[in-house]
Amino acid sequence: QVQLVESGGGLVQPGGSLRLSCAASGFTLDYSAIGWFRQAPGKEREGVSCISSSDGSTYYADSVKGRFTISRDNAKNTVYLQMNSLKPEDTAVYYCATGKQCSSLATHGSWGQGTQVTVSS
Repeated sequence: QVQLVESGGGLVQPGGSLRLSCAASGFTLDYSAIGWFRQAPGKEREGVSCISSSDGSTYYADSVKGRFTISRDNAKNTVYLQMNSLKPEDTAVYYCATGKQCSSLATHGSWGQGTQVTVSS
């Protein structure tokens, strides 16, 4: 069974940076896609980024393009989200998820517990 362990969240000032990590156990047996979602109070959960090991494709929400970078270390079964130039509107609980492909991750993925990211002065 897939287990996801997230870390790296915290409090950062606007313009600062954080790197989130998610260690996944067992996902290489069944899944090739892993990514990040976030949810702020009063808002719907939204996809942030995803990476596929099948072809190396990456995907980013328009709101984070140019600021966030996703990467994957298959040997360590770990995915990272480098978050630069953070804005207050990036404040949310961030979740990692893994599944068979990025296009179905939102509905057919396995999810972690989430990590809080707060951007405030």
